[in-house]
Amino acid sequence: MAKRGGFPGGAMPGNMNNLMKQAQRMQKQMEEKTKEIEEKEWEASVGGGAVTVKVSGKKEITSVTLSKDVVDPDDIEMLQDLIMAAVNEAFRKMEDESQAAMSSITGGLGGLGGFPF
Repeated sequence: MAKRGGFPGGAMPGNMNNLMKQAQRMQKQMEEKTKEIEEKEWEASVGGGAVTVKVSGKKEITSVTLSKDVVDPDDIEMLQDLIMAAVNEAFRKMEDESQAAMSSITGGLGGLGGFPF
């Protein structure tokens, strides 16, 4: 009669060790990629280059450049909207690249591995 349950050949301990080694390797890769991302910058321009913003992987604005043409004291709202759009786009670029980099490490498992426990 066939034995039910368990693992073929009693291989659970070896598989668990391999799983732990894989998890440690993945954690180290994620730490390295996080450091790499934190040191990188992303740039976005809006309004035909009227406003350019750079952000870091640490989610900090590192530079804002305004064209003289966009500085109109009678239309402050347009300048505010352009700055906001440029900042949001730069952060969006950073987030997209960060998520793609982490997904390549986790194999698409999501967040911190996507494990069900």
